[in-house]
Amino acid sequence: MTKKGKPTELWRYADGAVPNSLAIGYVFFGHLAGLYAITVSSLVLNLFGTLLIASTLIIAGYLIHELAHSLVFKSRRNNTRFGEMLSWLCGSSYASFDRIRSMHLRHHADRADIACFNHEDYIRSAPGWLRRTIFAAEWLHLPAVELVMHLQVIVRPFRDERYHYQRGRVIATGLSRLLFFCVLFSLNPWSLLFFAIAYLIFLKALFLAEAFAHTYEMYFVSHHKDPVPRDGRNAAYDREHTYSNVVSRRFPWLNLYNLNFGYHNAHHDKPATPWYRLPALQAELYDDGAPQYLPYREVMVSFHKNRTRCILASEHTSGIGEGKGRADGFLGVHGVSFLSIV
Repeated sequence: MTKKGKPTELWRYADGAVPNSLAIGYVFFGHLAGLYAITVSSLVLNLFGTLLIASTLIIAGYLIHELAHSLVFKSRRNNTRFGEMLSWLCGSSYASFDRIRSMHLRHHADRADIACFNHEDYIRSAPGWLRRTIFAAEWLHLPAVELVMHLQVIVRPFRDERYHYQRGRVIATGLSRLLFFCVLFSLNPWSLLFFAIAYLIFLKALFLAEAFAHTYEMYFVSHHKDPVPRDGRNAAYDREHTYSNVVSRRFPWLNLYNLNFGYHNAHHDKPATPWYRLPALQAELYDDGAPQYLPYREVMVSFHKNRTRCILASEHTSGIGEGKGRADGFLGVHGVSFLSIV
């Protein structure tokens, strides 16, 4: 009999068989149910399906994060294959799963936010109409900057010769996604609108989970393998500049909406800990009054108030204060999603 926590033939950890199976089953069966719901002639089911698709995409996104850390399956091959499947589901398979994994693991190793595209420079140099559109969309709480980040992954292989080898992947992914959308349109033209809304919710959820998780140094590199200076960033720096954006500490089950990603300090302290063990680990490492806890209720005020200022966050002071309203000046940062920094 396999002991708890030990590898099995399939799973990285034996105690991960049930929680990971439930999460994976929810993603695929829930996604199919959501797609069906947005294609029928019922506004109630359409709206339900929209929320269900958004939820399954969020879980799929954070399963990709688990797979990048090899925390789901025992073999690297299985983690990679399943990562590619979920990446297609999330509309992020224009870049390979290996690139996603490599860039995210660098985030841990370098203790920095690293991206291959400088969205701030792009927005500053964009035509006035486009810049105004991005600011207007973000004012309306639409994830325009995150859309730019995802679109640049598609465009870069046709502009940067170092990524020319990815052109075939981009074209194949684009055609398969186009076919998928054509099928949805044939079943119900309005389904494309509902799917788009679900996708925007998904992008916004990822932004909220990642934008306020760190006050790291930000580096923009021209290639995903380009090094960045370490500058003495050690484990103590990591703990001081990492925050746990939990939805609720009173009702911890609410944090399952993004696979406990909010217990971010525990994840950074021990990255080999799977998602279902993070609440217990966080409670073990950080007491209730630890400043690393930065719940959503503390960042939502800043998120709303500073939603346009954070577009070009480097132009403004951004930081965590103390006491009530300590996050009011914390702008967060765009362009750090592990799905689009590649």
